[in-house]
Amino acid sequence: MLRKILSPFARLFEFHARTHYRTERHSMALTLGIIVAAGVGGFVEIAPLFTIDETVEAAPDMRLYTPLEQAGRDIYIREGCYACHSQMIRTLQDEVDRYGPYSLAVESQYDHPMLWGSKRTGPDLARLGNKYSDDWHVRHLVDPRAVVPESVMPQYAFLLDTTLETESLPDRLAALRAVGVPYSDEQIANADADARGQARPDTDAADGVSERYGDATSVRHFDGQRDRVTEMDALVAYLQILGGLTDAAFANQPLGED
Repeated sequence: MLRKILSPFARLFEFHARTHYRTERHSMALTLGIIVAAGVGGFVEIAPLFTIDETVEAAPDMRLYTPLEQAGRDIYIREGCYACHSQMIRTLQDEVDRYGPYSLAVESQYDHPMLWGSKRTGPDLARLGNKYSDDWHVRHLVDPRAVVPESVMPQYAFLLDTTLETESLPDRLAALRAVGVPYSDEQIANADADARGQARPDTDAADGVSERYGDATSVRHFDGQRDRVTEMDALVAYLQILGGLTDAAFANQPLGED
């Protein structure tokens, strides 16, 4: 039965085998074949870059990460959170129903490196911002199973006791500007003070954060401690801005029917 099904393709298989054998015996023919295959593959990968300006959505309301949020993002990467959480909602209906509007390219244009991810041991975090309170995030990071009993996430209680290092933030923001993130000279120069000011609303430095990043920027004690700025402050500030740098996804996608 199988032989009858494959019999019409016998000549094709025979031609392919004969040609493949001959090509492998002639180094120049094999080299030419490799060049052609690599050229086609390279063109397919590179061609979309010529239309990148047409495919990335416009987001005039897009804002930059504040120094505190960027420090939190660095901690998120340092602790390997991206290995279990993605930050890209696909266009599948079940994902949109669960997480919200699917992710747009413009939402991660200032992410270096991008954290789209490919594995979800935990839920997607692309629109986590303001879904839970700061206190919920702190309790979840200190003892995940106290909030989500079935969680397999490790504990990060040490973040509450670790003072945030802010002196290197100007250089870190300058490095991001070098790869295309439009931080101004003023934002870079005040990165250290702005990181501390965003988590200390009762200080003069807090006013500078709103002036440089907008009045909608959250300025508060993210970890609940008033005497110092910790790594917990930075990580919670980052988690609370996820999905909130721009409203482009909500503006460009139709709302579901009730």
